[in-house]
Amino acid sequence: MARVISTSHTSLVAGLMPREGVARLVAFFMLALAGSIVLWISAKTHVPFFPVPMTLQTLAILVIAGTYGFRLGLAAIGLYMLEGMFGLPVFSATPERGIGMAYMMGPTAGYLVGFIVATGLVGWFAERGAAQSPLKLFAVMLLGAATILGLGFAYLSNFIGAEAAFNAGVLPFLLGDLVKVAIAALMVPAVAKLIKR
Repeated sequence: MARVISTSHTSLVAGLMPREGVARLVAFFMLALAGSIVLWISAKTHVPFFPVPMTLQTLAILVIAGTYGFRLGLAAIGLYMLEGMFGLPVFSATPERGIGMAYMMGPTAGYLVGFIVATGLVGWFAERGAAQSPLKLFAVMLLGAATILGLGFAYLSNFIGAEAAFNAGVLPFLLGDLVKVAIAALMVPAVAKLIKR
């Protein structure tokens, strides 16, 4: 089975996939499925932190986007969203706060949209060399994390007002997201070095 490693306009993981044919499609789907499962697990994993406990979901999104790239990363997050849409309890607060479209259209919808946008953003830059540099990747991932919080804040403001949305939906997560961005920005280039070897 032919394999190719390329760092030019391709993701780290896609560079190891079969080059063409059914085998590539199967590998693409299996990687997308694996990514969606990682996102599911990360949403349910709570880590004690200050000022609030945090999930590992943002970390997982950034690492997946950085290693999977644009298309495969969006396929993984898209499959994850489809799983949630069809009622699987894949999100952090499901099934406690509802499932399916009822949950997805609720106050956290902006964050879910932010997940998709951030995945595409980080994945696009990762394919174009950012995945090789911790500093470049940190800047791109910081923008991705800010996008998640920004879209989440904008939508949540419609429900509880801007001040309350910032205090409840942004401020408590700033430090945790900064830590997750730093970890992700170090992890992805380390994976790139392993792949090159």
